[in-house]
Amino acid sequence: MRVAMISYEVFPFAKVGGLADVIGSLPKYLERNQVDVDIFMPYHKIVDKNSLKYDYAIEKVLDTFEIPFIQTNETASLYKTHLPGSTCDVYLVANEHIFSTEEVYGEGDAATQAVFFSAASLAAIKQLGEQYDVIHANDWQTGLIPVYLKTLYKEDNLLRSSLSVYTIHNLGYQGRVASKYLNYAGLPHFLFNVDALEFYGDINFMKGGILFSDIITTVSPTYAQEIQTYRFGEHLEGVLSIKSESLYGILNGIDYEVFGPQIPTIANHPFNKDNLTGKSIAKAELQTRLGLPQRSDIPLIGIITRLVSQKGLDIFSKISDLVFMQNLQMVILGTGQPEYEEMAMRLSRKYPEKVSANITFDIDLANQIYVGSDLFLMPSKYEPCGLGQLFSLRMGTIPIAHLTGGLADTVREFKPETADGNGFVFSEYKESELLYTILRGLYFYQNKTQWKELIKNAMDEDFSWERSAKEYLYVYQEGINKKENF
Repeated sequence: MRVAMISYEVFPFAKVGGLADVIGSLPKYLERNQVDVDIFMPYHKIVDKNSLKYDYAIEKVLDTFEIPFIQTNETASLYKTHLPGSTCDVYLVANEHIFSTEEVYGEGDAATQAVFFSAASLAAIKQLGEQYDVIHANDWQTGLIPVYLKTLYKEDNLLRSSLSVYTIHNLGYQGRVASKYLNYAGLPHFLFNVDALEFYGDINFMKGGILFSDIITTVSPTYAQEIQTYRFGEHLEGVLSIKSESLYGILNGIDYEVFGPQIPTIANHPFNKDNLTGKSIAKAELQTRLGLPQRSDIPLIGIITRLVSQKGLDIFSKISDLVFMQNLQMVILGTGQPEYEEMAMRLSRKYPEKVSANITFDIDLANQIYVGSDLFLMPSKYEPCGLGQLFSLRMGTIPIAHLTGGLADTVREFKPETADGNGFVFSEYKESELLYTILRGLYFYQNKTQWKELIKNAMDEDFSWERSAKEYLYVYQEGINKKENF
């Protein structure tokens, strides 16, 4: 089976969020299941900078080629590298005007960039003459790829037989843009209707990906159910319900080969569930780095997140002073809404021996927080999958989580009577429930026997890509069989 995986970001070439981690890991594990995967992504300027850090070579494959259908005189070039730890080719779609900065998101015209990348990726496949059994697009930036396949490429000899798969990583980001981009994309005007791309007077890239793909996946079983409801559907619940028979929830994984307690690049002092000495040292080193008192007798809580309401900071802000009446420390890492950045800084000023606020994006510090913290706070209002709790569980750092999306699929309440469970959870999204759950975590931290059991449970969990890759392979094969029999 041959798969073209198309994504706007891929680790280690360009990373902003969890999407990059997924596409940087999943293809390696698909490859081990006899799936041949090629990856297509934009040639962001940061790719060159990261090539020095992660030591990969880049070669030019195609000098220039035209992009059919879209209304532009811009051409594209194609470069190639390889996904580390695999033989997967990574094709970089280049245009110095369209992708002109190191920023993956937030610079330039996002809709123009998305249309150009989607159209150019399919044009690159045509130029290469590659036949793929599956063309797998990810998130709103590639939502037009299934639309192109079902319309302008419907009779194309190379592309018409490919199964189109579309993965929703976060329904909250849909690519809702002005209708003029339909003209730029070169798509038929009849698509501007409520049964296709039209969405409250605009066009919606993600709606197109959902309606025109053969298979839709999202990143956890619970989230697949939630997004078909009014509460979580972001006005697309009706569209998703129509496609429910083609909608699958597959839990994301993490790459245990590159992230684990015995990998020196992640844990300076490797450890395991039976010998946690290295984790204790990591905690002390983290406290020193952050300017917090070195204390092993109180829990250190980590937060690594976008500082936005969705991540539960709205309810946390209401109880923060009550939380810091307790005997604990907290490190906050992330950027986001000004009000929550200021909240974090205010707490660090008010409680300098308890709070370290780091308003930045720092992968090395993030890894140190996963390793050195005792608890990891994820009170998200909604969470499609969440990778933070998977990273923390791997490191024996116990999650405190709201039961939603992937958090509900991965974090289970610790039950001292049976020593079962891997964290602390709350189901009702309000500040009193969050406070009570934090207090439970602090209480059990003081019982060292039970805490060691809890850490063992966490580190025994298997949320590697091995399992998830097999589920993707099953979905691919099911889709191919249905398409052949249609």
